[in-house]
Amino acid sequence: MTIQSTAAGLAALTLLAGSGAAVAQDLAALEEAAKAEGMLTTIALPHDWCNYGGVIEGFKAKYPEIKVNELNPDAGSADELEAIRANKDNKGPQAPDVIDVGLSFGPQAKAEGLIQPYKVATWDTIPDDAKDAEGYWYGDYYGVMAFGVNTDLIDEAPQSWKDLTKPEYANAFALAGDPRASAQAIISVMAAGIANGGEPGEASGQKGMELMADVNKAGNFVPVIGKSATIAQGATPIVTAWDYNLLSWRDSLNGNPPVEVIIPEDGVVAGVYVQAISAYAPHPNAAKLWMEYLYSDEGQLGWLKGYCHPIRFNDLAANGKIPQELLDALPPAEAYEKAIFPSLEQQEANKKVVTEGWDGTVGAAVQE
Repeated sequence: MTIQSTAAGLAALTLLAGSGAAVAQDLAALEEAAKAEGMLTTIALPHDWCNYGGVIEGFKAKYPEIKVNELNPDAGSADELEAIRANKDNKGPQAPDVIDVGLSFGPQAKAEGLIQPYKVATWDTIPDDAKDAEGYWYGDYYGVMAFGVNTDLIDEAPQSWKDLTKPEYANAFALAGDPRASAQAIISVMAAGIANGGEPGEASGQKGMELMADVNKAGNFVPVIGKSATIAQGATPIVTAWDYNLLSWRDSLNGNPPVEVIIPEDGVVAGVYVQAISAYAPHPNAAKLWMEYLYSDEGQLGWLKGYCHPIRFNDLAANGKIPQELLDALPPAEAYEKAIFPSLEQQEANKKVVTEGWDGTVGAAVQE
């Protein structure tokens, strides 16, 4: 991932400062229009994902006149797009205003006409390679795929993707989503595929499914959606998920049971999620105000409190806006040195192979 130079970022901030009155007036008008709508409908935002609980509470505290209606917290990216499609003519509470989806789902939503453009005030501080030039979608945060391990039940935690085929992990491993619909699960398969010798893209999808098939044949794959509760219950003592989710789950379990978060030695894949506003949003002004909040310093630091690297991380760091305690809470920087940021094209190719081939190659339908 590239980042705009500090000079360019400062120039953008200076430009905004120079036209501060106009920007403030626009935001004030937007705030009034959003308050008049009185509601924001979100979807697929679990409170323990990236500190979304804290972020939502921050938005509510700042704009108490706007009710936040939360739909299906455990939905996957494909489910979010389907919710827009299914509610095109519905202005009621089941129609999402905003979505938070895996990177590859942003262009798909744009191509289908499911989302509308809007550029936030901090637009220029979002890296160019993490946003649609026309403002239809833009990156919000990123993390890397890791293992969360219940060390009460697993004596020696896996250190690599290929370790997952070992006999000591019988009935132990799960994905944190359905690989036919969840970006988190699709990227997990990609990471496994890279560890299994596949280049990012079509090859990683195929090689990843082959490794998952081996894990399944070994009797190690559990075909349910892994989450904090299933780790704690012992139903899935090993789960692969984004590092920020696993770290949050570890904290919430507070040692009961103890959970170790491991960034694998091979196949370290970073993934960017993106925000967008539904083209059919019942509350378009509230949606825009939500986006402004998410990309403000306050919103970005809210995600960082949940172990996510916010998309404006470098800009915030360059301007001394990140408290040291938040930096200290992140895993060591060297754990991320091997991280691969697959391109949009590579993610699209991987996604196509996995979503279309999972049933035939692995044959283990993932369910709640």
